[in-house]
Amino acid sequence: MANILQQLDELKTQFTPGAARRVERLLKQLSRTTFTDTDSLFRYHELLLFIRAYPHDASIELATDTELQNFSDRVNHLREQEVDLSPLQHPEVSGIAGTSVIDTFSFYIVRWLLHRHRTQVTLDWDWFENENALAEIWPQLIPLLAEDALVEANVPYREWLAAARNGAPELAWLLERINELPKPEQERAELYNCQQLYVRWTPNYSASRTGMRVPARNVFYHQAPLIQRRDIDLTKELAQPSPKLQKLSPAQGEKAVDKAREASTTRYRELYGFTHGDPQHVYHAELGRGVELFLMGLPPDKRLPLRAYHAAMIYKNGVPVGYFEGLSLFERMESGFNLYYTFRDGETAWLYARTLNVMHHFAGVTAFSLDPYQIGHENEEGIESGAFWFYRKLGFRPVQKDAMQLALKEEAKLKTRKGYRTSAATLRKLAASPMIFELDEKRRGDWDRFQVRKIGFRAQQEPVSLPEPIRTAKRGVEEVGYLRLMQQDEKLRRAIIKLGSGD
Repeated sequence: MANILQQLDELKTQFTPGAARRVERLLKQLSRTTFTDTDSLFRYHELLLFIRAYPHDASIELATDTELQNFSDRVNHLREQEVDLSPLQHPEVSGIAGTSVIDTFSFYIVRWLLHRHRTQVTLDWDWFENENALAEIWPQLIPLLAEDALVEANVPYREWLAAARNGAPELAWLLERINELPKPEQERAELYNCQQLYVRWTPNYSASRTGMRVPARNVFYHQAPLIQRRDIDLTKELAQPSPKLQKLSPAQGEKAVDKAREASTTRYRELYGFTHGDPQHVYHAELGRGVELFLMGLPPDKRLPLRAYHAAMIYKNGVPVGYFEGLSLFERMESGFNLYYTFRDGETAWLYARTLNVMHHFAGVTAFSLDPYQIGHENEEGIESGAFWFYRKLGFRPVQKDAMQLALKEEAKLKTRKGYRTSAATLRKLAASPMIFELDEKRRGDWDRFQVRKIGFRAQQEPVSLPEPIRTAKRGVEEVGYLRLMQQDEKLRRAIIKLGSGD
């Protein structure tokens, strides 16, 4: 079996008629194979997802869909054989059909789960350890519990809960009681989160990683080599016209936000822009080659004090393949791009360039900065994947002088030493510096020492205020209006850069 999976892995990015027929034969062979371990099953699952996102033709698209639709049966077979399925709950592999995800999800995500997937979520007490939090919080929810919890040892909290909820589901009852407290929403969220309750979500097929899709408007079949990073000139890509952005109806926007939350929650991730995404302001764009992007902002009460925030979910032929997060101030956008590991053998650089093109035109930003974590600082996945060189070869530069000098030395070695590879230790040094890509050469270097955190530190001693029209725009219908106003105020720009660049 391992040999067949290896062959399929090698063929998944070969797009010739001969390769397509070999892929189809291997899929038929694997469809008749019984899997007996989680590692092989997971590897097959990820290969199927990649091929479904990058299909050779309609026949292969159908074959992968058929296999994926039956995947929960394969999981159940392992369960019946008493195979340990806990490896399938790891964040890197979670969300497969027929499995559960278990975590201390936030108040907002649990509230959404109960609203959208009520019958699929329950409390999971196996990992719970924080009874002290229950002693502080549950007496506010359950009459007379204080008589027991505040003075007695070994309080039977679940018995108290069973008596109070009177047959109602535990999780739903607790959240409803917290929501009834006469407190602001933020305080109620903090009360729930302090309990650190583990919630088990067993998503149905369409909400699982296996079956999650958006309707693909134009399926793109690959019959030629994939676009490589060396084929991308980021400056030219950003100069191209933007794909048309279509604003969705509130109902369509809500569906898009729901899909983004499902994709994140099944992977144990919680992106602020998806958790609090505003269904009233969701935009859709077709980027080409079967890629669709759903861009969303935040409602006024969830916006950040200074930066404008936008998030985007990215789909390839209907399959969620990654997401983007942009935090903007004037012409500078802090950009976070995450292509799910399964799809990193695909057209990553092209996808990134097309996404930046949308953000450049939509938000008017001309400088894209990267936090060190994106490059590999305290992020071993970034080191292993060579994230620094991915961005460097697209034209990003380190903003710290010592990191830039080290990068130039490494580039010289790469040019003159055949087979040379930058060591992990050197990549960690390079990743200590933020990186930036600037379209406007006249403003090159303006943001090199800027950190929004420095403005926050300064604000503890002296207030930082914005002009009234800009403060009003911050609370406006769509936050991009606030951003555009800021971009017109050169005096304010200089003042904010000075505040955020001081030591």
